[in-house]
Amino acid sequence: MDKENYIVKSLELHLFFGRIMKEHSFFLKAGFTPANAGFSQKAAYYQREFENLLSQTVALSDRTVSADILRSGEVLTEFTATAENQSEAFTAIPINKSITQRTLRLRSSESECRTASGKYNAVKRLNQRAIKLLDGLIAFKESILKNVMNCKMFTMNYPLLIDHIIREAKLYREYVSKLECDGELSDKSMKDTECFWNRIMMEHALFIRGLLDPTETELFHTADNFAKEFARLQECCLNAHSRTMTADSLEQAVAIREFKRAGTQGITTCKIRSVILPLLADHVLREANHYIRLLKC
Repeated sequence: MDKENYIVKSLELHLFFGRIMKEHSFFLKAGFTPANAGFSQKAAYYQREFENLLSQTVALSDRTVSADILRSGEVLTEFTATAENQSEAFTAIPINKSITQRTLRLRSSESECRTASGKYNAVKRLNQRAIKLLDGLIAFKESILKNVMNCKMFTMNYPLLIDHIIREAKLYREYVSKLECDGELSDKSMKDTECFWNRIMMEHALFIRGLLDPTETELFHTADNFAKEFARLQECCLNAHSRTMTADSLEQAVAIREFKRAGTQGITTCKIRSVILPLLADHVLREANHYIRLLKC
């Protein structure tokens, strides 16, 4: 096993997905009604636990992770700190914002010679903790979706959004498990990557469309067009045998990233009417940045 590669890939994975999972838990909690106080408490538990995981990741990542990851916009964007402050104020759900400030100060492995190998045991414990937490969070999300689909629960989150975040959690778990079994991330084929993330981008466009105020007709139609374009790319991807549509996917991913960036700016400055939490806007922007980096690899 290449211990250094194992450590770097593990930490880079957690910097992105650990933040995504803690925010999933935040969005779930924000969407529950008082009738589901127990579910709200459980969502708060997973938010805290993934904040702890992310905090430990940040502590281990300085001068260890690549400059490409830190520059990609998938770990943080220029809006993240503001979006956290606003979303905490709007929901009264506490967010450990110090993690973001510490992440902003991270230096890449290019800052000095890498000495990552001494972190192996700590990273292994982090991965094992992540798998355990993900097993619980996936089961929790699945129970929510089952209750919603059987009319036993009402939540402000779309059923599709709950299904969407289950798939993302399962992908994260798959990657951590690969690191633990093989010591490295066996890359998915580009076809699998495009099929997964084109669907995610399509659903982001659908969520944005559905959460905009009815008066935002121009933005509604733009989001609708993105949904249709990513649906087309998804169909092409699923019907391909080994060929990919990488150039087309990259072009559309960059386009929706710019749409999301403008949207996040508009939401954080109160220029766009919607029921989109600022942190959700920043969240989907980071996922677009992540996909773009994968397409460029």
